[in-house]
Amino acid sequence: MNELLSLNTLFALFLGIGLAAASGFRVFLPLFVLSLAAKLGGNYINIDESWMWIGNTSTLITLSVAMLVEVGAYYIPIIDNTLDTIAIPLAAIAGTFAVGVTLPEMNEVATWTLAIIAGGGTAATISGTTAAARAVSTTTTAGAGNFLVNTGETFSSILLTIAAFVFAPLAFILVLFVLYVCYRAFKSVRRRQIDLQLESSQ
Repeated sequence: MNELLSLNTLFALFLGIGLAAASGFRVFLPLFVLSLAAKLGGNYINIDESWMWIGNTSTLITLSVAMLVEVGAYYIPIIDNTLDTIAIPLAAIAGTFAVGVTLPEMNEVATWTLAIIAGGGTAATISGTTAAARAVSTTTTAGAGNFLVNTGETFSSILLTIAAFVFAPLAFILVLFVLYVCYRAFKSVRRRQIDLQLESSQ
């Protein structure tokens, strides 16, 4: 319990949750920044020695390529909706990983339990909401509005990632706001989907 209440642990948790939320928008972008931070060292992030491979040059290059491919692919019609079929589980894994890696002071059971719930849950919730929003955009605008949705997602991922490293508590507050917006958006999307089903059945 003392581990969880530690100020350093709380900041590390806020950092991890911020990165997890960012992974809900773009899976590889926050992981790339995490790898870059580990590569640069210093006071950017506190990572256990067993996870220092994250900062290896090969890992950094791999994540940078994956990030660029992911961001670019979302601007290709049809491909963006196809990516959503695998984005949610990938985001959950990335979110779990982000929280787990940034909590070196806690024991493994507590770390990964919290990582799965807070990290994976946050990332999956956000990814699921954005996928639903893109599906509605595709249906109502024939894909024309997807550019704005995709750009907003990328910007949100960048913003949350930067906030997580600059001031982790701010990132946590932003995550709470994003989750609230996701909740409202999910209700709106579901209502829209029901309306479309009713219209098509008439």
